[in-house]
Amino acid sequence: MAKLKPFTMPKWGIEMAEGTIADWMVAENAPFTRGTVLTLIETDKITNEVEAEADGRFVRILAKPGETYPVGALLAVLSDGGEASAAEIDALIAGFRPSDTRFDPDAADTAPAAAPAAPPAPPAPPPVPAGLAISPAALAEAQALGLDLSQVQGSGRHGRISVQDVHQAARAPVAPALVGPLPLLPEGPVRATPVARRLAALHELDLAKVAGTGPRGKVRRADVLAAVANARPATAAAAGVPQVMPMSSMRRTIARRLTQAKQEIPHFYVRRRVRADRLLAHRAAAKGDRPSVNDYLIRACALALGEVPAINVQVHGQDIHQFAQADVAVAVATERGLVTPIVFAAETQSLAAIAATMKALAARARTGQLRPEEFSGGSFSLSNLGSFGVEQFDAIINPPQGAILAVGSARPEPIADDGALRIVPVLHLSLSCDHRAIDGADAGRFMAALARLIEQPELLA
Repeated sequence: MAKLKPFTMPKWGIEMAEGTIADWMVAENAPFTRGTVLTLIETDKITNEVEAEADGRFVRILAKPGETYPVGALLAVLSDGGEASAAEIDALIAGFRPSDTRFDPDAADTAPAAAPAAPPAPPAPPPVPAGLAISPAALAEAQALGLDLSQVQGSGRHGRISVQDVHQAARAPVAPALVGPLPLLPEGPVRATPVARRLAALHELDLAKVAGTGPRGKVRRADVLAAVANARPATAAAAGVPQVMPMSSMRRTIARRLTQAKQEIPHFYVRRRVRADRLLAHRAAAKGDRPSVNDYLIRACALALGEVPAINVQVHGQDIHQFAQADVAVAVATERGLVTPIVFAAETQSLAAIAATMKALAARARTGQLRPEEFSGGSFSLSNLGSFGVEQFDAIINPPQGAILAVGSARPEPIADDGALRIVPVLHLSLSCDHRAIDGADAGRFMAALARLIEQPELLA
């Protein structure tokens, strides 16, 4: 006898409220082994592979690719490999209760649900045709809906009618609903994500002419935007016609978190100029794959946090959590928004190890393949815009962390050096601190330690 259990939408991190089924990697009733990738699930930050925890098979797949479901929603029914009757599967589905169906209010492009109207009294149940193959749960549901079972076609074994068949028969055909500022298009022959369909409708773009880069050629948001950019005539840009792009789920999450951080966290800023000529010379003399300037800064921040642990903190309500190791979150720009993968225990890693770690993390961040534990948490953040020619800026703290360092480009400036005036490359650093947990004196000591490490790069090697 088969052992059945529900396969639900997983939850990765406290911010996740829903996920989108990008694709199923195994077919219904196809056996799989432990470690097999079962499905790809898109969240607001990543596309994650869900692997099988044990051998088994899906005896019923309910969720459709491209559709979004809340955390805890039933996606499929798992079997340990044994045979299961349609009645057993239907009973599990009918008795399932979601473990967590809470939606993030900003995570979906849906309009508020209207207050439900009072349901009409159900009609008298029609007679059940003799010899009809139907599960008990489906029969009860059909009678409650007053559905004529002679008009229902069963999808189970030997034409057995399930609860899903009843719901499908009771569902009247409706025109696609208009949700939000853009229309939702019905599913067609082209496989595409919901946001891709919305953008295609806005720009009157034929999805059949768009090359998809998602799993099995699925058209995604970036594919539509690229097609729109290629098709836009030069006259439109010259005329100043704006390009309307709805915020992605990830960007809405970033906007909400940073707005909350700026409103609720009392920021103060400590700024300092640091000469960078010795660091640049040390890097130029390195052999093999040279660490980037950012890799040097990660290492310097980690060592400075060890010297001034009062900066290496998180704030949780009325509590301050101080950490023994420096888990440095590094801002990485992607097409979908800003992601902050973490270099864990950076104080224990060499420059070469940090460089290799960051190269791998940045590559996965840009393709949406980071695991949740690789960008959740961290005890300190680093944001470097120097490669874009930005001279100086102040960053917003990434809660629950207590501080973030903003770094601009190294530009030639005069400095006093042993009584002489020299012109050398200088970095402008700005430390944003949460005044609830960090005092100005501690911030000053941290910046002094950081400056010493940057100006003596042999200490970082």
